Amino acid sequence: MPGAEPSTGTLRLGIPKGSLQEATIELFAKAGWKIYASGRSYFPEIDDPAIECMLIRAQEMARYVHSGVLDAGLTGIDWVVESGLDVESACSLVYAKQSRRRVKWVLAVPEDAPWQQAEELAGKTVATELVEVTKRYFAAKNVPVRVEFSWGATEVKPPILADAIVEITETGSSLRANRLRILDTVMESETHLIVNKTSYADPWKQSKVNTLALMLRGAIDAQGQVGLLLNVPHTHLEAVLAVLPALNAPTVSPLSNGTWSAINSILEEGVVRDVIPKLKAAGATGIVEYPLNKVVL
Repeated sequence: MPGAEPSTGTLRLGIPKGSLQEATIELFAKAGWKIYASGRSYFPEIDDPAIECMLIRAQEMARYVHSGVLDAGLTGIDWVVESGLDVESACSLVYAKQSRRRVKWVLAVPEDAPWQQAEELAGKTVATELVEVTKRYFAAKNVPVRVEFSWGATEVKPPILADAIVEITETGSSLRANRLRILDTVMESETHLIVNKTSYADPWKQSKVNTLALMLRGAIDAQGQVGLLLNVPHTHLEAVLAVLPALNAPTVSPLSNGTWSAINSILEEGVVRDVIPKLKAAGATGIVEYPLNKVVL
């Protein structure tokens, strides 16, 4: 009825078990939710009575979200595409096991193999966990190959168990360690917060998911950023602002003495070591660097 309060309840949330588990729990902590995963339990505790967590392999997350067993879950968009299932994406979150970069599924062959491009692999065997995406990749190039599902340790299969592989990589170090050479990128992927469509139509669950998305996105955007607070006399304000990069325009606030201002800004952490000496030389003082948990734009 008009004016009625949205229903409340419990949001069933899937946390990716495996390589992304630790990074996901750390991300939730920065976003404001503490998740406690211990022992062999698949039901970690969370400090929010409106959320129930379950550990699910990223490869299976889309299936359980699509079926409604879970309302929402975090998984790579690669596994959503692989599943072919229809789910909502509340937001994308670029984080991975080792870095804050998108991961890539790449086509790789042994270093000493004669092939230089995918089209030369006609009639060959390709091992991968990402079977359907790989089949579509080669079909689009009109290259007939045998695509075999790999249960893991895919890098060690060429050249004896497969001619080539399609494997996920963040840095390429594992491929190089196994003397493999990349021919092409099959797809790029990042983590998404996916939602069951029926659940997302419920006003309370939609609000809860959108809150999660906002805060997780803020935690992602804060990674690699720091805050900088400093004081500067008005006579040096222009010179200080000229050397101060910022996420947006820095905040300048007059101090009570009338001749000084305080400046608050957000910077890339990697540039601070070069910026602070320049700020000091330009006339800034009382420079304080502080960490950020979230940046909500």
